[in-house]
Amino acid sequence: MIKDSIFALALLAAATAFSVAAPLRVGIIGLEHGHVSGFLNGGALTPAGGASHRPDVQVVGIVESDQALFDKYAGRFHWPASMHYRSVEELASGAHPDAALIFTPTAGHTEAVEECAKFHIHAMMEKPLAVSYKDALAMKAAADRGKIHVLVDYETTWYGSNKAAHDLLEQGALGPLLKCVVRDGHSGPKAIHVSPEFFAWLTDPKLNGAGALYDFGCYGADLMTWLMKGERPIAVTAITRQIQPDVYPKVDDEADVLLTYKNSVAILQASWNWPFNVKDMDVYGRTGHVRTIGSDKVDVRRAGEREGKVTDAERPAAPYDDPLHYLAAVTRGEITEEDGLSSLKTNITVSEILDAARQSAETGKTVKLPLGR
Repeated sequence: MIKDSIFALALLAAATAFSVAAPLRVGIIGLEHGHVSGFLNGGALTPAGGASHRPDVQVVGIVESDQALFDKYAGRFHWPASMHYRSVEELASGAHPDAALIFTPTAGHTEAVEECAKFHIHAMMEKPLAVSYKDALAMKAAADRGKIHVLVDYETTWYGSNKAAHDLLEQGALGPLLKCVVRDGHSGPKAIHVSPEFFAWLTDPKLNGAGALYDFGCYGADLMTWLMKGERPIAVTAITRQIQPDVYPKVDDEADVLLTYKNSVAILQASWNWPFNVKDMDVYGRTGHVRTIGSDKVDVRRAGEREGKVTDAERPAAPYDDPLHYLAAVTRGEITEEDGLSSLKTNITVSEILDAARQSAETGKTVKLPLGR
């Protein structure tokens, strides 16, 4: 027993030493996206801990053209001036990152990925992938040229509740998937007091793609594409509204999207008007139903049962528990992207859905897929 304990401690020490000695070297491109604070500090965005204080990650450089914005974050995270770079090329030659974390406006993702591809730097960005299907395809072409991984981070990817719902479907416990209703939203960027630089581009249709439709509709499109094993919908119908036009005059703040598949449907609800933060979904199979509750609970009810049963959902095992664990595992060849929630393949379909939804809302007509390229 003592020998076993000593051996276990030795293994733990070795693993810890390795993680400290060989951290994933990451550069950050852009600081305009407010999620960068959570990514560095830790919390729901990085369940295993913030990038600024964990042994398996080393932030080696920041690309940011706005000196004042860099200085604001440098003061908060104690970055030396030597970490500030003006371009991805300078970052590549000066800091030699393994990967880049992209926190630009969504419209900046394409240029950032194309620059990363030139220097064979893997990339992970905050959702969604792109402001258009055309941009998504451009990033795919760049990734292929540079032989890099391009991943998309969603907070909901690391929810045990979503994995539990997915597993129930995979096990046949709910029967074939008939309908999925995904709700994602909060009280709006102004109400939650996002930073000025974040608010400026979130409410600009050219930089964000739309308003709540892109900001929150992407979650449901991502989850449904995953549940459907990559199958794209046949058609997309969307309605958007401006409930607070005085606050968000250029973009929608409420969106409802209907995705029609061959044998199932999905309803995506996205909002900047709800009284509190919501990220949940209902999955209806022919013989059962599961409702996710936050990140760690599910309510399951099967045919013939009078009520559902709420249970705790297990936290996903590493490297599927945290975006930085996942990024490291993918870029080091330890796992493959396949049709995962963060994969480029999945998120190209997400971009196609969102683009179709925007077109549908603008024209008042259903848009059929695939979109023209």
